[in-house]
Amino acid sequence: MNDHAIQAEGLVKHYGEVKALDGLDLEVATGTVLGVLGPNGAGKTTGVHILATILRPDQGRARILGHDVIASPEAVRQVIGLAGQFAAVDENLTGRENLHLVGKLTHVPASFYRNRAAELLERFDLVDAADRTAKTYSGGMRRRLDVAAALVHRPPVLFLDEPTTGLDPHSRKDVWETVEELVSDGTTVLLTTQYLEEADRLADRIVVVDHGRAIAEGTPHQLKEKLGTTVLEVELLGPAAAQQAAMLLQRVSPTMPVVDGSRVELTVDDGRRLLVEVVRLLDQEGIDTHSLALREPSLDDVFLSLTGRRAEDQTVTKRKEVA
Repeated sequence: MNDHAIQAEGLVKHYGEVKALDGLDLEVATGTVLGVLGPNGAGKTTGVHILATILRPDQGRARILGHDVIASPEAVRQVIGLAGQFAAVDENLTGRENLHLVGKLTHVPASFYRNRAAELLERFDLVDAADRTAKTYSGGMRRRLDVAAALVHRPPVLFLDEPTTGLDPHSRKDVWETVEELVSDGTTVLLTTQYLEEADRLADRIVVVDHGRAIAEGTPHQLKEKLGTTVLEVELLGPAAAQQAAMLLQRVSPTMPVVDGSRVELTVDDGRRLLVEVVRLLDQEGIDTHSLALREPSLDDVFLSLTGRRAEDQTVTKRKEVA
């Protein structure tokens, strides 16, 4: 018996000269969460749209619970739920009517989808607005309604494409708890996200995608472990000083120093020993520091080391929280 609910092999998708996917491989074990991380334009959403039968790949193949996404798209749609990056709700229907409509379209009994809609409206704090048209909702409310709509028919496979973008911290936590409950009941989730905290909390395994290909895969712990046991952060007095310090620290660092504004980061196995060397070397060269700190590596460090970009840099325009 195949224990993978989602399988994709060699997915390729071109838009003219632009290669959105360049041989993407993915596998998601049944009842687990796969977190897909990558910069904007890495191909994450294109991959989700192929798996959800919205797009056809130029090359490659994919199966969802054994159903081929090209040969059997209707069968695939019966077993998946999808919440995309932007809320896809009917603004002229109320919140409750939107959820009922999804129930009808997915052919579940009326008694089920009515009860399920009431449950989801409460879960996503939409009870007071349930009978208002969606066009009166704030951006965050529409986002919550969109995620709720993907869950109406309790799909065994759920695609969440940056599901918490635009949500306030409380609503984001509600989505996380809902995902955890679904997975505990056996749902398989493919989650794309730019929030490293989200991936760290929810994902059993993580794939880092860049330029349409998977460039790293493993559990959050395994990916962090590849970087070493400690991250040494040196905060300088400005970007120019940080560049100067990075050049200097190449002499003592086992890894290439990473410069981020006024900060230089080194990933090492013996942080305490190297801290003494760094302080001595910078002092000898007359380079003043603002602060030095040791910490455990994070998924953001993994992201930065693999792609050369911080995940937080990709979400600057998305982090305006709405109610």
